[in-house]
Amino acid sequence: MIAAGACFSPVVSPLFRRKQPSHALKLKSFSIRSITRPRFAMFVNCVRGMEEKQRWSGWKEYLEQAKELIGADGGPPRWFSPVDCCSELDNSPLMLFLPGIDGVGLGLVSHHHKLARMFDLWCLHIPVADRTPFTDLVKLVETTVRLEYKRSPNRPIYLLGESIGGCLALAVAARNPDIDLVLILANPATSFGRSQVQLLTSLLDALPVTHFPALPNILSLSAGDPLRVVFDNAVKGLPLLDAARETIGDFTTFASSLLVLADILPKETFLWKLKMLKSASAYADSRLYAIKAQTLILCSGKDQLLPSQQEGERLRQLLPNCELRKFDDNGHFLFLEGSLDLVTIIKGTSYYRRGKYHDYASDFIPPSRDEANKIIESYSLFNFITSPVMLSTLEDGKIVKGLAGIPSEGPVLLVGNHMLLALDTVSLLSQMYTEQDIIVRGMAHPLMFRRRKRGRLPEVSSFDWLRVMGIFPVTATNLFKLFSSKSHVLLFPGGVREAFHRKGEEYKLFWPEQSEFVRIAARFGAKIIPFGSVGEDDLGQVVIDYDDLVKIPYLRSEIENLTNEAVQLRAGVGGEVENQQVYPPGILPKVPGRFYYYFGKPIETDGRKQELKDKDKSQELYLEVKTEVERCIAYLKEKRESDPYRSILTRSLYQATHAPTSDIPTFEI
Repeated sequence: MIAAGACFSPVVSPLFRRKQPSHALKLKSFSIRSITRPRFAMFVNCVRGMEEKQRWSGWKEYLEQAKELIGADGGPPRWFSPVDCCSELDNSPLMLFLPGIDGVGLGLVSHHHKLARMFDLWCLHIPVADRTPFTDLVKLVETTVRLEYKRSPNRPIYLLGESIGGCLALAVAARNPDIDLVLILANPATSFGRSQVQLLTSLLDALPVTHFPALPNILSLSAGDPLRVVFDNAVKGLPLLDAARETIGDFTTFASSLLVLADILPKETFLWKLKMLKSASAYADSRLYAIKAQTLILCSGKDQLLPSQQEGERLRQLLPNCELRKFDDNGHFLFLEGSLDLVTIIKGTSYYRRGKYHDYASDFIPPSRDEANKIIESYSLFNFITSPVMLSTLEDGKIVKGLAGIPSEGPVLLVGNHMLLALDTVSLLSQMYTEQDIIVRGMAHPLMFRRRKRGRLPEVSSFDWLRVMGIFPVTATNLFKLFSSKSHVLLFPGGVREAFHRKGEEYKLFWPEQSEFVRIAARFGAKIIPFGSVGEDDLGQVVIDYDDLVKIPYLRSEIENLTNEAVQLRAGVGGEVENQQVYPPGILPKVPGRFYYYFGKPIETDGRKQELKDKDKSQELYLEVKTEVERCIAYLKEKRESDPYRSILTRSLYQATHAPTSDIPTFEI
């Protein structure tokens, strides 16, 4: 396996070569792109075309490929591209991976191909015997960043730093505040001065080489211990013999690779890295005040090398444009643990962008089938409890069970009512994807996208799955862009007021008096589909509402604080929708019933652009949509009374006497 590139820094080797891996099933030819550009120091071809079941887990891939990368590993630090393909997206941003204490540069081995679809991915490789000081590594990365920024000043540059690589990313960002950088930091080592690892330096320096613990023992401190990965197969629910066979095979493979771990961090190298960690931590920590870059911190709850979660909280408070995601069950080597999908995290946090700002239309990457299935599976209990019934209307007016009446081609605008606490959204998005393979872009309140540093609203991380599935902040500009891309858009005009309704207000619409969406829909000829949803009153009953809570001074103050944290979208529009209080209602649970959705006949706006420019005409259509939503709600409330499987008890009995995955009947249409 051969890779070559041009030298662009005194500490960068002009040539790097790798042998072809013995486990390669298929190799792609690789051509150097624009070799005259000083952006490539080395390229490494990677195996492609293997089926997922044949791919190794993160640790095993790391160990196998590290054998080749550290063999005959002379020369200074240099960049390599781990994949032999270009990004599938136009104007993809550059991502520079800055490795942790191992320095190999293969920490993303489980994520290479997914990342390469979205980014121009380069990884920094620091040879085992290299002793380049931290400040020189900063200059190396900085040189690359400045060259690439000069070449493409309108696209961001991502610095993905792990452990000591996080310090490196922070240092470069502090020295280059005018360059558009996005930092993604995994367990950054800025906490080294408060860790137990720093105490090892003197002790390890005194140990003879024969007693030096090397990397295997260091890894055993982490919840991401490769030995734990070896035995994962034993708890997969496989037949006993198959599980034993896989476990023995994995253990044999792992045991044969222990020498590789010792070769990555021999005593001299490890002591050098510990000293570098100390200087890197101090260097980056003293320059945090200068960092303006958009930053995402990923921190592990079982990191026994560094106090990563405490450090994540500290950095979130110090950095002005920072988000934090916690992984309570993961160890220090976050990216090598199979439970984490970096691409899904980037999409879920809305950190992927190709321009100065994230564009919710052009920067949206639809979830893969695997991502969507995992999200839907995580809500399988909720969907089981509510057992949603979907009805839609065909063009001839016939009502059918299922979503056949929803046009497969956009632009389409789905307009309906919000049930209590917006519980309707989960089932709706799930069923649309499962049954029709449609990604519905839901318009959502901004509180799902940003929050105050010390606010009391739920963490925005609670809504990451919704962002992966395509929700976006409700603005006219975003609606315009999504109609331009012929998307299916979901809108709840009642917003927070309907989601936090009061006692006795179930299924009552609280819509603005004036049209908010008709003329935009008409401009693009979007089909408007009114729908109604019912079922919240079969899950629980509101027994304490806003009117009750505001009578208590302390609680009234708390509600005011929560409401002030949320952006007020409709200031000045008048009516109840302007006064959208955010408060936790008191709900008395019930024996679960069932959710019902009824999509009315699509309303055509194609060819009515000029007609609907008239305010009276657009208002007339707006009221028509609202009336149709109310009709759909009334239809469902009446028909559900004849559903023999409305209660979870009768549904459970039905599934006990039929196949567990059988479709549960409902009322006659």
